[in-house]
Amino acid sequence: MDDPYMWMEDLQDERVLKLVEEENKRFREFIGELSDELFPEVWEYYSMPTLYGAKLTEKGIIVMFKERDRQIIKWLGGKILVDSKRLEEELGDEVLLQGFTADDAGKRLAYSFSIGGADEGITRIIDLETGELIDEMKPSVWNVAFLENGYYFGRFYRHDETPDGVKAPAVRLFWKDEGGEKMVFGEGLSSGYFIGLRESTDGKWAMVVVTFGWNKAEIYLGPIEEPEKWEKVYSAEVPAQPIEVVDGKVYILTKEGKGLGKVIAIEDGEIEEVIPEDEFPLEWAVIVGNRILAGRLVHASHRLEVYSLDGKKLDEITFDLPGSLYPLDADGKKVILRYESFTIPYRLYEFDGELKLLDERKIEGDFQVSEDFAISKDGTRIHYFIVKGEKDEKKAWVFGYGGFNIALTPRFFPQVIPFIRRGGTFVMANLRGGSEYGEEWHRAGMRENKQNVFDDFIAVLGKLKAEGYKVAAWGRSNGGLLVSATLVQRPDVMDAALIGYPVIDMFRFHKLYIGSVWVPEYGNPDDPKDREFLLKYSPYHNVKEQKYPPTLLYTGLYDDRVHPAHALKFFMKLRAVSAPVYLRVETKSGHMGASPETRARELTDLLAFVVETLEA
Repeated sequence: MDDPYMWMEDLQDERVLKLVEEENKRFREFIGELSDELFPEVWEYYSMPTLYGAKLTEKGIIVMFKERDRQIIKWLGGKILVDSKRLEEELGDEVLLQGFTADDAGKRLAYSFSIGGADEGITRIIDLETGELIDEMKPSVWNVAFLENGYYFGRFYRHDETPDGVKAPAVRLFWKDEGGEKMVFGEGLSSGYFIGLRESTDGKWAMVVVTFGWNKAEIYLGPIEEPEKWEKVYSAEVPAQPIEVVDGKVYILTKEGKGLGKVIAIEDGEIEEVIPEDEFPLEWAVIVGNRILAGRLVHASHRLEVYSLDGKKLDEITFDLPGSLYPLDADGKKVILRYESFTIPYRLYEFDGELKLLDERKIEGDFQVSEDFAISKDGTRIHYFIVKGEKDEKKAWVFGYGGFNIALTPRFFPQVIPFIRRGGTFVMANLRGGSEYGEEWHRAGMRENKQNVFDDFIAVLGKLKAEGYKVAAWGRSNGGLLVSATLVQRPDVMDAALIGYPVIDMFRFHKLYIGSVWVPEYGNPDDPKDREFLLKYSPYHNVKEQKYPPTLLYTGLYDDRVHPAHALKFFMKLRAVSAPVYLRVETKSGHMGASPETRARELTDLLAFVVETLEA
């Protein structure tokens, strides 16, 4: 099929760079001074301390925070260990911390960061007692697991080949010590497989999970120091994760069955069901002492459940607001958990038999969080959250995603609070394709079923419109596909569209950057059968002359996950049919943003666009 804008896939093309410069200027003119007026308010909420990760060690808890214009890794209540501002001074560019881990003794810290917002970055390992740099690896590695005499890590090959000759994208596990590094796991695994390594809390076992796309898992188990003895103990055509090894018995959370999640235990090849499937999905589980602590998703928000090791339910804990709750780390005796909601940037909890609040940040004010359902085209009930302030001016900002088995659970959006304070309503929709109601819910929104996701979103937007709301539809990444597909199919259900870092050209996504790893989710454009259903909804191929609402496409020139050409090419298609479309290209940003101020400026521009278009 002829593609008139293929040339835009070359980001060095002078015509692309000229367009970016011109359209950034035109967008600035459209939102005028409004963004500058709104920025202090967004920055106030964006710069509130936000907890991203935590690790239990023998010397205390190490945490990672974003605060104001920097990110830091520090001892909870104590000394700063890594500061993104210092890294920026050292490297002369914007730095984004990506994650960290430490050894159980609290002696060594591994942290990863990217420069200029790229996905690819650098991993450093430092001695926590002396501050000395032990190692630096480029590009960044993941899954560092420390032993006394060295460490394991995973390397994701985005380009070129693995040591055993498999083309990217692919992952391999390595061991590194004073003698150098060697590949220890993954030989022969083809492109598209991901590998994760976890160490059991007693330090004796390696639990390795191999996944293909978002739909298949194999679990390997063996002595942590002898990778040649790691053996497959479980395989399923569904997602699965190892939980822990207790007395030689491995506990696994699997989506086998109806895809709602259950806990099984395997010993000597024998499988026993510990916690059976229930009406709502079991999202995660950890073992603390002789208890299983589990997070269950009930209409897209979490409750805590406590079980004995043989599966007897002992307790159930709910929260004052619908929220998201995930374990950050566990050491066998206690677990630390992170809670978040629409008006609560974070709470840090500890559980050692009972739940204790260690730290929190919340937004003061009179907010109401409620829930409702819309009915999709095929009769499916679609849940959504509604967040309001004291006044309701019938303006709704609606966020959706619908894919990759990812649940949209309550979270804090800094730019949404100023919108609510101005009389706006924020809505978050739980569409098929996510994991809100289990694996069947996910599969009902992938491949040839993708149209269900757009129908679900149309149902939510349509219901709000019928209630008298002016509606801005917003999605990012796979959510950008959602909003762009809805835009070309039913522009009448929205008064504005915000499409961020999107996947839009469904014929070429697999040829751009790491797009081929999404084939299990979307389908294969090179397969004639898949091509048929992809063509039916591919936003890029379905632009036609009709009345479109004001539309903002935003991306980052250095997004190395979703190629910016998706947004650029779609912009050209919309412009060709005289749609009121704007383009914002962050020239310092990757898929996950860049520095705090760069990211906050972007979020403020989204808010300004929503305020400007919904009040027009």
